[in-house]
Amino acid sequence: MSRYLVTAAATPSVGSPLLNLLVFLGFVAVTLFVVYQAGHRNRTTSDYYAAGGGFTGAQNGVAMSGDFLSAASFLGISGAIAVYGYDGFVYSVSWVVAWLVALLLIGEGLRNTGRFTMGDVMAYRMRQRPVRAAAAVSTLVISLFYMIAQMAGAGGLVALLLGVRSSTGQSLLVVLVGVVMVFYVLVGGMRGTTWVQIIKAVLLLVCVVLLAAFLLGRLGFSFSTLLDRATGNSPLGPDLLAPGAWYGGGVLNRLDFVSLGLALVLGISSLPHVLMRFYTVPDAREARRSVVWCSWLMVVFYLAILVVGFGAAVIVGTDSIMEAPGGVNSAAPLLAYAIGGTVVLGIVSAVAFATILAVVAGLTLSASVSFAHDVYANIIRKGDAEPDAEIRVARRTAALVGVVAIAGGVLARGQNVAFLVALALAIAASANLSTIVYALYWRRFTTTGALWSIYSGLGTSVVLILFSSTVSGTPTSIFPGVDLAWFPLTNPGLVSIPVSFLCGYLATVWGRERADVHQAREMEVRSLTGIRPGAADARRAVPRR
Repeated sequence: MSRYLVTAAATPSVGSPLLNLLVFLGFVAVTLFVVYQAGHRNRTTSDYYAAGGGFTGAQNGVAMSGDFLSAASFLGISGAIAVYGYDGFVYSVSWVVAWLVALLLIGEGLRNTGRFTMGDVMAYRMRQRPVRAAAAVSTLVISLFYMIAQMAGAGGLVALLLGVRSSTGQSLLVVLVGVVMVFYVLVGGMRGTTWVQIIKAVLLLVCVVLLAAFLLGRLGFSFSTLLDRATGNSPLGPDLLAPGAWYGGGVLNRLDFVSLGLALVLGISSLPHVLMRFYTVPDAREARRSVVWCSWLMVVFYLAILVVGFGAAVIVGTDSIMEAPGGVNSAAPLLAYAIGGTVVLGIVSAVAFATILAVVAGLTLSASVSFAHDVYANIIRKGDAEPDAEIRVARRTAALVGVVAIAGGVLARGQNVAFLVALALAIAASANLSTIVYALYWRRFTTTGALWSIYSGLGTSVVLILFSSTVSGTPTSIFPGVDLAWFPLTNPGLVSIPVSFLCGYLATVWGRERADVHQAREMEVRSLTGIRPGAADARRAVPRR
């Protein structure tokens, strides 16, 4: 890893801390009001989990883009482009391409065969208890890793806003962010969270596009001039536009770069909070429209963020970015301050903070829904849970998940948010993608295969991360004073994703269990058409255990 990942000593606050705080509190107040107004109409589990399937494809597409245009996209990628140039921009290219996987392989089949969670899809034709338990474990682990990244970004952003220098002060800010996030989920459910995502996505897109337009305007709308100025103001010089500034210097670094790209491209369509979005629309047609809307919005965003990143290199400079409290994640807020002063900084930072709140709320909701629906309602209560009791369990789970995410966010302060998110994507692709693809498209796939694909991918990816330089062994690790690293790559996707596919295949082929081919055909018809054959519905009325 480059030395630029090390966060230098905090500098004084940028702009007016009081004005920054007022803008931030105003935005939080408005979104909390929206959440309350939307959330008080939650009457059933369908309302709380999936907003009753009442959003259009366009609305859900905007919300879906909001789910993924997170702190990693706005703060982490803009900073990575400003500091590393070419290698930073690869993040955004991979994420845009990744939506083709969701559009072509996942979205429609998932919407037609499931109800609230990934566990619903597998339980359609497999033994319900083990696959639901595995899906819940996978969802909880992935959500926690992703939430830790968001919380780390929140701490750095608010520290920049308020000029908080001490580690203790920044840790307290992470705690406050977590409390607000949990409140969003407890009160609003999916309907409230979706509206916050829509508001946040629109504001973020407008904000980024305006910043990019202003920067290009100052340079005569010449992108070549922007690149020339960026290379002239960067310690990397012309190498800013060449591969290798972040992942260069040897075969292992290049393999790490391939592993990163694989995790990004395959991980997005496997994220639990993104998968849940397909259930908030009434039918498969609207699910497809959701992905199309989301894809175009992300194309616009990432084209603009390219300009913002290089613009930060021109106007702010690498040294100033790295000396800010949030390190590399401070590039966009510092650029906003350089362009428009305190007011623009307050607005941009409030939008960035809302981005974090909304994404973490979506993650918390997906984790709590998976536990309440898959574990409590269908395993513990055997499909006979009262809706009110199920929602209470979901809310308690949300509070517990929030506490764990806060603790992780405190430990991960100073790490690049986009890099941390890439680890969560590697886990998601390893644990979920192979299982979903096999369940939807392979008639022979069995319960044993599903369990092996989930647990092998999940276990391999988590173990490799724990024993990599990401966690220990280097000055930029989460625990720099410990050295337990033996895995040579920082991202496990190149190893863990193939392991998951291979284990799912071998366990199915070599296992003694045989799939119910008739039921698999019914699931295939339903995944492609949305038609629910009577025999399949009858079987679902008496779940397989």
